[in-house]
Order: sequence, then C-alpha cells, then structure tokens
Amino acid sequence: MVGLVGAFVLMSVSPARAGENTFIEVTPNSVQAGSRVNIRASCDNNNNEQANVHSDAFGNVMLRPDKGFLTGEVTVPGDKQPGDYPVDLRCQNGQTASTMLTVLNMASPSKGPATGGGGTAGGHGTGSLLVLGGVALVATAIVLGMARNRRRTGAGS
Repeated sequence: MVGLVGAFVLMSVSPARAGENTFIEVTPNSVQAGSRVNIRASCDNNNNEQANVHSDAFGNVMLRPDKGFLTGEVTVPGDKQPGDYPVDLRCQNGQTASTMLTVLNMASPSKGPATGGGGTAGGHGTGSLLVLGGVALVATAIVLGMARNRRRTGAGS
C-alpha cells in the first residue's frame, strides 16, 4: 500500500510531457493567489529559441533560453479565483505541452485579539513605574549594605 501511494506521488510531480523532450513544469504547482511561480520547459531540441506559455491563471509569458532549458517567472494575480488552471506551452517548432497549476485563495489570518502582555498597555505608566521601582530597590539595597559595612568597621576600631 505504501509503495502504491509513493508511486502515485512521484508520478503526480513529474513534468507534463508532449514529445520525447517536450515538457513544461510550474514550480510550485500549487500557489496562493498573489504568489510568484517559476516555469521551466523544453521544446525538444529547440531550446535556443523563445517559447510562449499561456494560462488563464496569469496570461501570457515568454520563456527564454537558459542553460539548456526555457525559463520564466510570473506572478499569479492576487484576485485570481481558486481552482485548477491549465498551463500550455507552444514551441516555435510546433511542439506543445501542458500541465496544471492550482491556485489557492486561503484567507490570510487576521490579527489576534488584544489580550495584553504589554502590547496594549496605554502610555508609559506601568512599564516605567516597574523599571523605576526596580532601580530604586537596587539603589536602596546598595546604600543599606554600605551603611552596614561602615558600622562593622567603625565598631572594631
């Protein structure tokens, strides 16, 4: 069972292939609306010329040759409706390939309630008073310690 699930996962992340060396990959293949995706493709043995990619998720993108592949980046608009969108590659040599991009539109978390912890304290009152009180307490302890030390040395003389 685990092997079957593993095989399914590996098959689902492989690039979409049309010809022997024609494919398109979108990374990541599931994104939040408003996020950037990277596109990598191959047009068989024609990767030295630009290729066009189209998707209703982001419109048209021109891929450019880059280290033996065709690459590009595009941002999915922030108001794009969630769903699965085909991403279609059209090569200069007539080859085509397609893959799927899943657009998510998860609501961004709202701020938590103002529960205190210092962040909602008004003014400088409580925090400043605590600091001043601590400094006064330390100063008093030092003065009392010095006075006590003088009494001891004065009594033995």
